[in-house]
Amino acid sequence: MSKNLEIPMGKRTRLYRFFEILPGFLSYTLIALLFILSLIKPLVGVIYLIAVIAITLVKAIAVAFRTIQGYEIVKKASRVNWNNRLKDLEDPHTAYEKLRDEYSDSYGYKEHITNVKKLSIAENQTGLISPKDVYHAVIMVAYNESLETLIPSVKAVKDTSFPNERIIFVLGYEERGGEEMEKNAKELKRRFEGVFADFLLVKHPKDLKGEIVGKGPNLVCAGEKLAEYVEKKHINKEHVIVTSLDSDNRMSEKYLDYVAYEFIVHEDRQHLSYQPVSLFMNNIWDVPAPMRIVGITNSFFNIITTMRPHALRNFASHSQPLAALMDMGFWSKRTIVEDGHQYWRSLFHFDGDYEVLPIRVPIYQDAVMERTLLATLKAQFVQLRRWDYGASDVAYVGVRLFSKKRKIPFIELLPKFCRLLDGHVTLAIMSPIIMFGGWVPMLFNLSSRSIVPFNLPRVISIIQTIASIGLFVTILTSIRMLPKRPKKYKKHKSILMILQWILMPLVALLYQSLAAFYAQTRLMTGHYMEKFDVTKKVVKK
Repeated sequence: MSKNLEIPMGKRTRLYRFFEILPGFLSYTLIALLFILSLIKPLVGVIYLIAVIAITLVKAIAVAFRTIQGYEIVKKASRVNWNNRLKDLEDPHTAYEKLRDEYSDSYGYKEHITNVKKLSIAENQTGLISPKDVYHAVIMVAYNESLETLIPSVKAVKDTSFPNERIIFVLGYEERGGEEMEKNAKELKRRFEGVFADFLLVKHPKDLKGEIVGKGPNLVCAGEKLAEYVEKKHINKEHVIVTSLDSDNRMSEKYLDYVAYEFIVHEDRQHLSYQPVSLFMNNIWDVPAPMRIVGITNSFFNIITTMRPHALRNFASHSQPLAALMDMGFWSKRTIVEDGHQYWRSLFHFDGDYEVLPIRVPIYQDAVMERTLLATLKAQFVQLRRWDYGASDVAYVGVRLFSKKRKIPFIELLPKFCRLLDGHVTLAIMSPIIMFGGWVPMLFNLSSRSIVPFNLPRVISIIQTIASIGLFVTILTSIRMLPKRPKKYKKHKSILMILQWILMPLVALLYQSLAAFYAQTRLMTGHYMEKFDVTKKVVKK
């Protein structure tokens, strides 16, 4: 790894500090601006507020449309037999002769015929990979999770349609997890010994210099041991795809075949990573209503991003070629958001020649649940503030955007930087402005004769009513997405799944907005979040 891809630790440069402060400064300023404009001139404050809410309305309608569209595509992609499509690539010439006269309306069928034709023409060229040469390496990281959480996640990998004899399973576990974690790791190896090509146990030592306490260092430690194993076994590292998993992740049985398929048909495969749809549905019936709302809305967001490839980033579980990971030093050891940060790390390593491909089948995850309601409410906030600390990437990207050594054209990097900054600022400001903004011009101008500020709450109410159409669509889609109701719950639980959305404004304010402000304030003040607060995995019995 010749390039400096790491986040600084300790003292930052002035430019780096400027960009660390920028997201929080903009978020606080845009909230304050409503009060300032309303105090100076009510009409200007009203115009500002209506502009913000109008943008939100447009986004709400777009979200509703994209959610429906994306969910339908996920369903279609999940019905495809990706194992059969992968087999077609073993003998593309014969497969093309068979497929070219057939018709199917299944997802991506036309693209599949095009891919088979392309490979059949290029059969004798160098650089082509046969499906039988592809290996999957799955790195699952663990801290102190129970076997009740870990076993189903390993079993989900075992049950995929990709041949187990070409899956290398790596359990990267923390020394900090203590004796219980050590015991669970050995039990997993005992249970799944002989199921995969190999089952590797990699213990990540605690308190290593230059590392934060987090998931990234564990992943790097496991990745380095995997690279040694691949070299020892004389497996071509160019043919190995690495998937990182959290301990509660249950991948679709078609995921590995789907990724292998995309890996083979793209010539620039080393400059790509592969992003599944993360759905927080494992325990959605068990968690309290606020956590269900957070889990479902985050699932919607992940579905929507697959419809916007230009804005797609690495999140949670993702896959990337081993050779590329080795070349860039794997993941970052210095950030608690190593998944989203991996996009920027890879983008700058490959000088802009990097892309995230959507894999439109799910990996299922747990919604947040602790042993008590109060602990669950707190754990959800802790998880979201960690995710929102992705605002730290604004500085990482900003200093490179304005660097003289920049290898990526300014005109290409600027829109990516703006989308990153806008996403974090919008997340912080939208909920409070929509909930309380309509009263600000009126309260600041009680003595004014203008009727505009006094009618504003009514106008906003009308706009919010229109926007609620999007919420209604969201509710209907959420009902369709839910896994089957467990027998332990009665029918009235299904009704609660609808009524829970009454809490949506409050949940958005307390969790999305406040968590974003918390993370951005920590960055502004230089009180960096350098410890990964692990979300406990509790299985409800």
